[in-house]
Amino acid sequence: MDKIPQGTGRPRQLTVRLASEEEAIVTASQLAMRFRETALPRDGNWRVDRDELDVLSQSGLLAITVPPDYGGIDISNCVLAKIAAIVSEADARIGRIMKSHFYTLEALRTDGTDEQKRFFFARALASDSFACVPPHCDTETVRHGNPRVKRDGLGYRISESRRYIADAAFADWIAVVALNDEDRLTMSLMQLGCEATGNVAGTSVGTAVRDNIYIHADAVIAHHKGFERPTTIDALGRILDAGVDLGIARKSFAKVIEIIKMRSRSPIYSGLREPAGDARSITRIGELAVRLEAATALIESAGLKVDVAQIETTQENVTTATLAAGAAKVLTSEIARDASEALRDILEAPSADGSLDRLWRETSSLAQQDPAHREYLAALGNYHLNGVTIPSVVFTLAGSPLLHGEANR
Repeated sequence: MDKIPQGTGRPRQLTVRLASEEEAIVTASQLAMRFRETALPRDGNWRVDRDELDVLSQSGLLAITVPPDYGGIDISNCVLAKIAAIVSEADARIGRIMKSHFYTLEALRTDGTDEQKRFFFARALASDSFACVPPHCDTETVRHGNPRVKRDGLGYRISESRRYIADAAFADWIAVVALNDEDRLTMSLMQLGCEATGNVAGTSVGTAVRDNIYIHADAVIAHHKGFERPTTIDALGRILDAGVDLGIARKSFAKVIEIIKMRSRSPIYSGLREPAGDARSITRIGELAVRLEAATALIESAGLKVDVAQIETTQENVTTATLAAGAAKVLTSEIARDASEALRDILEAPSADGSLDRLWRETSSLAQQDPAHREYLAALGNYHLNGVTIPSVVFTLAGSPLLHGEANR
């Protein structure tokens, strides 16, 4: 078998080993304080610095989903979503990086061989980070427009994979979802910067994945297995999305309250047509507060259902978890947009320091997810009316999901 090289080629400090959910939450809160302070200076370029991701990796937070059998801790999915929300409230870009990382580890847990799990989970415990590169979302051209993984001697090569991926600039491993010769989904894990993957180029704002990349045979995961039987891959992806959106919503909500309070104390705004703090504004704040509480409770409930489905992975449990996680995702995304709109409504111009501009950029991607929401809501209605199982989706960083089964049409 073609073995993966043991080293990662990048020296780093020792990684903290978190021992409990409580430690993980405390660590996430401490990191959020740091990320909140450093977000604005780099806001103009809308990027994440290497130093920030090194701090994240060395904190031990990226290893919390490693299963106990492979040296990790037993963390619940509601806590995982809570951590995603905490970090995303400080910096949504880092929250999305964490989402991509945890999805890759869940795919490894579900679809990887025992040998692959031992190797890659050990890398996660050693502070390596993973970034998932999903297929193109256009299901009509998925067979022709997405990467292909083909045999080449003992290993494989990925062809037709010219992609540019934001959020993957400083990952240690790039997980590219590609189709094999049988049109089945695989996940190929490529080490960024090593000799074997010299065609994977990282920059300060993204990663370019080019053609003809050699993949060690032991690094190709049969990802299609996770969509041919009941698994929690889809549910975990949705609940992580919900956590990120909840963090964005909380940030916008807090900013709205801050501005309204500031204006109520300032004589500058005394001549406004609708003074800050009027009955309409107060009612709108109350409505957002109620929906944020509801979303938080829904995420917690969904996380517990994902826990059950991971322990006892039956079709019934997986369907229940997927429905709950999907509902949480839809609700939190809507709240994030509504909180952003409330912020826009009370502002006459972008802020001078760029902090509000950043909030608008963070929520702009949510507005682009309306087609995905409609598709999911239609699938949800079809399930309740006609008993049609909700299709799994291949994880996407933005845009519409790729429904499982489309690749095999």
